[in-house]
Amino acid sequence: MTDRLPHEKGFHVSWDQIHRDARALAWRLDKQGPGEDGAWRAVVAITRGGMAPAMIVARELDIRTIDTISVKSYDWQKQAEPEVLKAPDAGLMQDGTGILVVDDLVDTGRTLELVRRLYPKAHFATVYAKPQGRAMVDTYITEVSQDTWIFFPWDMALQYVRPYRGD
Repeated sequence: MTDRLPHEKGFHVSWDQIHRDARALAWRLDKQGPGEDGAWRAVVAITRGGMAPAMIVARELDIRTIDTISVKSYDWQKQAEPEVLKAPDAGLMQDGTGILVVDDLVDTGRTLELVRRLYPKAHFATVYAKPQGRAMVDTYITEVSQDTWIFFPWDMALQYVRPYRGD
């Protein structure tokens, strides 16, 4: 059947998987910053999806300065025009030099494009990347096809599923 809804080609990510992939992202970023010994000045999470990976990256790289940028770009499963709802501390950010901006996923790249315009010298890292947005991210771990919907653990709950042939 070729007329599937976009979310029907799903990639389910467990808490264990996001933790492993975020740690792999941290390892890839280790000693890659512009500071002394390749250090990063701070981590900025793109809320909400980037918060869990950013926490793991910050822990693995021993980065204690953490902030957030709140960007709304989805309305349920429909993409909308991205808008900044809350910016990180301007004194911290400057032009972005030494700042590691982390998100869970780059999809079309519109969110990262907006944030990159604000902080052009920041380093953008995501756990997952889709082809359409890949050019907006500097470092990522796993590429998935553009028509794949990623189900993150913070968006899901375990529940009973009725057997196919009755109870």
